[in-house]
Amino acid sequence: MIDLVVDRLSKSGDGVAQHEGRTVFIEGALPGERVRVRLIDGKVLKGELAQVLSSSAMRREPGCALAEQCGGCSWLHLGEQAQRQAKEEIVCSTLEHIGGIGRFDYALQPTVFGEKQMGYRRRASMVAAHGGLGFHGRRSHLKVRVDHCPALVPELDAVLPQLAGLKDVDEVRLLAEGKRVGVSLHLRGPVKPGNRAKAEQLLARLASVVLVPPVGSPPEVFGDRRLRADVFAQANAEVNEKLVAAAAAALGAEGAALELYAGSGNFTRALVPPVTAVEVAGADAPLPSVRWVRGDVEKVVIGLLAEKARFSRLLLDPPRAGAPGVARWASGFGASRVVYVACDPASLSRDAADLKKAGYRPRSLQLFDMFPQTHHVEALMTFER
Repeated sequence: MIDLVVDRLSKSGDGVAQHEGRTVFIEGALPGERVRVRLIDGKVLKGELAQVLSSSAMRREPGCALAEQCGGCSWLHLGEQAQRQAKEEIVCSTLEHIGGIGRFDYALQPTVFGEKQMGYRRRASMVAAHGGLGFHGRRSHLKVRVDHCPALVPELDAVLPQLAGLKDVDEVRLLAEGKRVGVSLHLRGPVKPGNRAKAEQLLARLASVVLVPPVGSPPEVFGDRRLRADVFAQANAEVNEKLVAAAAAALGAEGAALELYAGSGNFTRALVPPVTAVEVAGADAPLPSVRWVRGDVEKVVIGLLAEKARFSRLLLDPPRAGAPGVARWASGFGASRVVYVACDPASLSRDAADLKKAGYRPRSLQLFDMFPQTHHVEALMTFER
């Protein structure tokens, strides 16, 4: 055991300290705290928190009985205002150190957050755990059964007991739209008659059930086909509404717009046409003045560039890995404005650096606290040529 003083928080939300010239990452530790840890060497040096010797004023008692075991919410011990300040520091410092973009190179807008800090999650991915559902544990790959989760909206929390004892299931995804709930059951093998019978049984309380076999076979949908938990949706409905409005306002209305990684049309519906939206699956319902192009984003973009397509406005919401070609794409289309929605600060920083080199000046950054009680955050950054 050794004692360390925590300097800051990493982009993954861990406390960061120094020991004999090496960086130590300590889950559950806060800046300014003196902590006793057990060192665990590996690709990175980690410290297993054994005792907080001197607490930060930001520390609080977690509001969940499973906080020490469950890995679902990593920042329950940190107050919400301090969480938002920490997220702002993480994103801005990552842009500075990875992207070479200084804090005075853009206007930092106030962070947007919702009214609910708990009971806000309308979407969740849970694993089969000890006869019920749960999440992976903190600091381990062990599974923790969760029969009541205060982070979930009441409609999702209420169905957890009904989903106990599922057979042949590895993962369950839940989605609430108002009072209605849909689930998707991700199976270990092909769909069996017993799985279908269970889906029909669950429809007595749920709006939809989707049976998802391993890759190679299509899902089977029971109930409302418009409410599908196997299709991505933002977890925080209130903050997502504000994010969509801000992105549409930042993109503006001048000229043709191209939206990449459009998903099911979360942003598309709010954009001023004409809009070309690109996504592997595309939207289920057609939208006026929207041209949907279904296919791999990079391959579709290469085709559009070959056609010498021109777009004044570019909006993208890429996966966690980012969009490494975005600067080349934006230049090729002649875009004058780029609006980038990011869920990973490092990927945003790398792509922002490329955009800056290509002549796109970062104009503004705004964070959206989509996931209170965790280190995750959505960022909206605008660039102009």
